Amino acid sequence: MKPRWLVPLLAALLAVLSPTAPAHAASAADCGGTGVERFGPASVSGAIVGAVVHEGRGYVVTRGQTPPVVAEYDLTTRKVVRQVPLGGWPGSVAPEGAWATVVSGGQIYIGTYPAPLLYRFDPATGTVRYLKTLGAARGTIWSLAAAPDGKIYAGTNPDGRVWEYDPAGGATRSWSLATGEHHVRAVAADATTVYAGLLDTKRLLAVNRTTGAVRVLAQGETGFSTVSLGRTRLRAGSGSTLYDMKTDGSDVRTVSLGRNSADSIGVAADYTAYISTRPAGHVFSYRTGDTAPTLVGTGKPQDETRHLAVGGTTLTGFAGSGGVWTMDLATGASAHTDLIKAGLSVGAERPHSILRHPDGTVWVGGHFKITVHDPAARTSRSIWVPGEPKAMARVGERVYAALYPSGEILEIDPRDEDRVRSLGALGHGQQRPWDMEYDPVTGKLLVASVPPGANLKGALTVVDPVARTMKVFVDVIRDQGLTTLSAGPGGVVYVGGDVLGGGTAAATRSTAAVAAFDLATEKVLWEVEPLPGNRTLQDVKVHDGLLYGVLKRDAGWFVMDLRTREVLRHGALSGYGEIEVHQGQVVASTYFAGGNVHLLGPGLAEPRTLATGLGDEWHTDPQLAFEPVGWRAWTLVGRDLARLRLDPACAPPLLGS
Repeated sequence: MKPRWLVPLLAALLAVLSPTAPAHAASAADCGGTGVERFGPASVSGAIVGAVVHEGRGYVVTRGQTPPVVAEYDLTTRKVVRQVPLGGWPGSVAPEGAWATVVSGGQIYIGTYPAPLLYRFDPATGTVRYLKTLGAARGTIWSLAAAPDGKIYAGTNPDGRVWEYDPAGGATRSWSLATGEHHVRAVAADATTVYAGLLDTKRLLAVNRTTGAVRVLAQGETGFSTVSLGRTRLRAGSGSTLYDMKTDGSDVRTVSLGRNSADSIGVAADYTAYISTRPAGHVFSYRTGDTAPTLVGTGKPQDETRHLAVGGTTLTGFAGSGGVWTMDLATGASAHTDLIKAGLSVGAERPHSILRHPDGTVWVGGHFKITVHDPAARTSRSIWVPGEPKAMARVGERVYAALYPSGEILEIDPRDEDRVRSLGALGHGQQRPWDMEYDPVTGKLLVASVPPGANLKGALTVVDPVARTMKVFVDVIRDQGLTTLSAGPGGVVYVGGDVLGGGTAAATRSTAAVAAFDLATEKVLWEVEPLPGNRTLQDVKVHDGLLYGVLKRDAGWFVMDLRTREVLRHGALSGYGEIEVHQGQVVASTYFAGGNVHLLGPGLAEPRTLATGLGDEWHTDPQLAFEPVGWRAWTLVGRDLARLRLDPACAPPLLGS
């Protein structure tokens, strides 16, 4: 019989030696309380999507708020005079914004996402009415146009259709336009025809309003994102090329916008076209016969323009970050009004990324800004950025943000936040950075990205933050977008793929692969497909000779031995998200099942739940930002910034408290 004192000693020894044991034994004090602290909305926003002008008022729809708000802005007083939420939606998918707005018969028609809902706002009464769902429960109404007889036409995704809505009786019908097309990004309509700009098949089409017959007017090198009608001519933007043609498709002319990409087109009374562009925000004028567009000025620098209206000698633009600017067409001088300062109510949005800084602040990426929280003081401040920070990383004191849709890499010094420096854009056909990590071995920032639309070739980008240079390696995993990466020992980075590339191309492969890329030789060392039939790797992390992975399309997890490339364990998971290695433990945060945190290893046969009920409110992927000491991690609970105790030795935090 063992002495009584030997039993606890042996138990303690086994706990230390066990590969499933946490990095430390939690004391009763460590596990006290609810295990969760809330700090209010992680990111609030006044960003907008759809905008339109009617009788001296601008009507804008907020972005990222649930429900979104239609706000009425007086162009003369420069004040928001009325705000109405878009409520009363059917089903369980709530709208978060509306890319599309149009005026017809004195009414404002609004098309939303991520549910393709059509609403009507009456400026006379201030009431909003839900009309129809154009397609399945999930989708986007990208664009709206009004025909002279009052009928409304919509371009949608993911079905790639043009829809007709008749306000007289509420009837709808639709047409499928092209095989393999998912995004009808822009529409315009006249008495006989709907003109549709497509993204995936890169075509400009004419659709007969009576028969539905389709004609191809132009084939672009990139998708058509904007279409505008004059009296007898059609102007359409396809990347950096402006197409100008008669409405019957004849007399096609093209002009280059240089390094700029068409964003929005406004037409003056004399049919001069004014084109706002990305990324700089430059505005050009163009008339048929011009060999090149003429630079007029810059609206809101480095911003999107959601709508462009021409009134006499003044141009009015609506900035995606939440502003209205006016430009004197004679001088090019512009003035900007912040809609929040003009009275627009802000709302909590779904964030994209999170990072904890050594100075104790927590950085949260939202739409067109990063919110820097000081938890100790319970205060926050905002840093404007030209896009969505999909991923953030830190090198010393400086923070780096990878933006969508520009693919730009920004550098921010917390000691001088007014100086946000650009290290350049990824380019090379890349648009959406999914993952970014700093590799201390090589001193480089590593970025994994996917291309837009119908493109399969993602890229690994190696950024030198000291020399401010970058190298882009396209198609590292053949015909796959890159959704994740993890820096390993010896200057080797491990990247994970997605067979769908930009999301709408026909896949050439059936299984997402992992590849090892040597940063010194700039060569792929090997490639392997861990689990046959799984199309998307959402995240991977290297720890102690093993590669831990989380799968997206068929939510699951796996552990692979990097030496033998053998999958040691795998199984189902409640959702997908990102992985962190902290104090020798591998932790994954996931959503689409109420929001959970799982312990993946080391040495576990099955994941163990560390927290549940966080909510599914991330815009990109659920992420964790651990504090360097202890088991507190920053993340979201609902849309609130929260600090959780995720100690494997403690009971899960009480998120309902």
